[in-house]
Amino acid sequence: MNIRSLTRGDGVVIGAAALLFIASFFDFYSTTGGDLPSAWDTDAYRLVLPSVFLLGFIAAGLLVAGRFQPESRKVIGMPLSAWGTVLAVSAAWSALWALITCPSTLDLGAGAVIAFLATLALAGVAVFGAKVPALAGSLVPEARPAAPQPYGGQPQPGAGYGYPGGQQQPYGSTPQPVPPYGGTPTPAPGAHDSGAGHQAAAAPAPAGDFSPFWFAVPVARPLFAEDGSPTQIAELAPGTWYLAVEQRGAAALVAQTQDGRRGILSDTSGIQRG
Repeated sequence: MNIRSLTRGDGVVIGAAALLFIASFFDFYSTTGGDLPSAWDTDAYRLVLPSVFLLGFIAAGLLVAGRFQPESRKVIGMPLSAWGTVLAVSAAWSALWALITCPSTLDLGAGAVIAFLATLALAGVAVFGAKVPALAGSLVPEARPAAPQPYGGQPQPGAGYGYPGGQQQPYGSTPQPVPPYGGTPTPAPGAHDSGAGHQAAAAPAPAGDFSPFWFAVPVARPLFAEDGSPTQIAELAPGTWYLAVEQRGAAALVAQTQDGRRGILSDTSGIQRG
């Protein structure tokens, strides 16, 4: 389980579940001169507890758990995130119906109002979270420099582990300018020394050579199994640096995530090199 796989939308889901749990201890309905029991009193709320609160808790758990599971893993033909979306919408509808059907002799309690707001936020993120850029970003972004390095820029002195570009040069070699994606590295100034051995070492690498580099994607992109099958093993999120370890074909890359998983990124359009 890698917490960096969570998005801001997942953070809203967790917050909504916590708010729903708090609401369950408030009075769901109230009356003049007194308060009625909370939703945990099953004698008073035989339908509200399972249809609003328990359904919302299960939906939040499925939505977050689905972030750590491959899309190919399904339950009765649907992935966990799809089940979570269905249950979240059902919980929001039940909470709304509980507001509408409030008995005329009673008033709405704090538990009913807060529960509706929490399930509404839960359902909204479940349905629209992947389509809103502010919610699709990483919840815990990868450590990165204050300003991204321009294409071809050199790592700054003292760059630590994980700094984009800081691990791309073999130990003991002369730093080379980073070319655009698919280009051939050119020797740094002063790399041509006298002597046959030095000249051979400074010669440009063949066009087929590939040097690992750090990159970020502009939007969420699927990462497929390395064996070429259509199985999705992860999703690359914008705002996070990933390591390209190999080139596949003319445009695809073999990328490695923070937790060590490797897969094929078939859509490399618009990627930002570090």
